[in-house]
Amino acid sequence: MKTKIETTANGQKKVINPCTEPCSVERGMRVLGGKWKASILWHLQDGPVRFNDLSRMLGGASKKMVDQRLKELESQGLVTRHVISDRPIAVSYSITELGRTALDILERLKDWADEYIV
Repeated sequence: MKTKIETTANGQKKVINPCTEPCSVERGMRVLGGKWKASILWHLQDGPVRFNDLSRMLGGASKKMVDQRLKELESQGLVTRHVISDRPIAVSYSITELGRTALDILERLKDWADEYIV
């Protein structure tokens, strides 16, 4: 049931069905809405990408920020980390099946932004 506002007989406003916890949209935004998270998922859709290459693809994001967002996405089960070699250490990231489920949403968001030039 949706939240709505009703005006009582004495003119006061009353909230019907108020949100007592984060709604589904808010929970989804907490996962995908962090800075660079959606872009990281977008760039991983075609296959594994090494950390430094991913950082370059996200021009404008510091390596520290990319590392932080990747750790968050990994803990949420949206990406996996693969150590390629020990010395020098090389790491790549892949999108998981759960992460792939977000790509449709991101595609629609991209289309919306392109259509309305936002």
